[in-house]
Amino acid sequence: MKLLRFGEAGSEKPGMLDADGNIRDLSGVVADIDGALFSGPDMDKLRAMDPTSLPLVEGNPRIGPCVANVPKFICVGLNYTDHAAETGQPMPSHPLIFAKATSAIVGPDDDVVIPRGSEKSDWEVELAIVIGKKASYVSEEEALDCIAGYCIANDVSERSYQFDYAGQWTKGKSCDTFGPIGPWLVTPDEVADPHDLKMYCAINGHRYQDGSTNTMFFKVAHQISHISEFMTLMPGDIISTGTPPGVGAGQNPQVFLKPGDVMELGIEGLGTQRQTCVAWSR
Repeated sequence: MKLLRFGEAGSEKPGMLDADGNIRDLSGVVADIDGALFSGPDMDKLRAMDPTSLPLVEGNPRIGPCVANVPKFICVGLNYTDHAAETGQPMPSHPLIFAKATSAIVGPDDDVVIPRGSEKSDWEVELAIVIGKKASYVSEEEALDCIAGYCIANDVSERSYQFDYAGQWTKGKSCDTFGPIGPWLVTPDEVADPHDLKMYCAINGHRYQDGSTNTMFFKVAHQISHISEFMTLMPGDIISTGTPPGVGAGQNPQVFLKPGDVMELGIEGLGTQRQTCVAWSR
C-alpha cells in the first residue's frame, strides 16, 4: 500500500496510489496520513480497501509530505560504511543520532531554499522509517513491528553550519525546506528487504550518489531499538537512516548546491523526488 498527501501546502488531503499509479482520494475515509492513523484501527480498513473504489484525483496535483504532524525527525549519521570511508571517519561504535527540525519538512518536489549566506549546502538521499506505534525500550526482535512504512528523505545539509558553527549537527540540518519526504509512504509488506534497495541522487543530471542500502552498517531494527532506549518513539516519528557515498562534501574538489540546481533522487520501490534550489529571500 502506498499512501500520500496531495494538494496545496497546508491544505493537503490524504490519498492512496492505485495499481496503475493513479491517485485516489482518501479524504472521505481518513482525516490524514499521520500518527493517529497509524496507531488506530483505520490502517486495517485501508489494507482491506480496493483503491479503485475511491474517487479518482484528476490532473497533476502537488504532492505534499507523505506524513503530517510529524512529532520527531531523527537522523542517523555515518551509517553507511562506504560513506564513512569517503569522509575519512571511522564507523561509530553506536548509531550517531541527531535531530532535524520538523519545520524543515516539505513535499518531495517542492523547492529547496539555499539559506542566507550558505556556501556549503549539500544533498543526501536516505531511506526513512516511519514509526507506527509507541516504542520504548523495544528489542531488535520487536522493532520491525513498530514500522508503519518507509519513504524517501533528502537530508539536505549545510556543511559549514553543521561543522563550523559550534554545536550539534542540528544547525546544519534544520534549515527551512531541508527535509523533503515522500512522494509516498510504502507499507512494510511492499518492501521485501529494506537493506537491499538501490538508491541514487543526481544534481543537474549528473549522478553523484549511486548506492544501495546493503552498505548500511546499523540495520533498521537496531536503529529503532537503540533510539528507543533514549527517547520514546511515537506514531508518526521519522528516522532517516543515513546516506551512501557521493555527497558534495565528498567530491574532490567539493561540490555544493547553488540556486538553479536541480536535485533528482530515488530509492527502489519508494518513488522519486525532484527539487529545484532557489535563493533565500524575505
